[in-house]
Amino acid sequence: MAEKKGFIKNFMAEFKEFALKGNVMDMAIGVIIGAAFGNIVTSLTDNFINPLIGVITGGAKKDENGVMQVVGGKFTIRNVDFNYGSFISAVINFLVIALILFLMLKAINGAIEKAAAIAKKEEEEEAPTTKTCPFCLMDDVKIDATRCPHCTSQFETTVEVKV
Repeated sequence: MAEKKGFIKNFMAEFKEFALKGNVMDMAIGVIIGAAFGNIVTSLTDNFINPLIGVITGGAKKDENGVMQVVGGKFTIRNVDFNYGSFISAVINFLVIALILFLMLKAINGAIEKAAAIAKKEEEEEAPTTKTCPFCLMDDVKIDATRCPHCTSQFETTVEVKV
């Protein structure tokens, strides 16, 4: 019995570690936002695009309560209904969501690239501006100096550069 409790406790600890990782939490937030965004796009297509399709295709009828309902394009062959208005609506719904996701990913990738470029610039070393005099070992000699300002020794063409 003690083994079973230890297994369950270990399992719960591992699950907690997995669930609270940043990637899982980010994914959960993305799913929630995606569902909400899907509802917005569905509402756009149901309440705006479908009526436009109905106006273009001439599809409108009264329901049993006498309320005018938009039927987005439909034809019948041998008592089989082909509701192409719903198909057009689904395609438009998909295209709107795909466009928004593309624009969001493009913006995110641009931000990631900018952050990487900034980090790369920070990592690059600046060119040295001073060198060490090989005679008196002073470190603050300008890189283009031909004589040491401290001991006045003349430098050879190859001088050790301070790193």
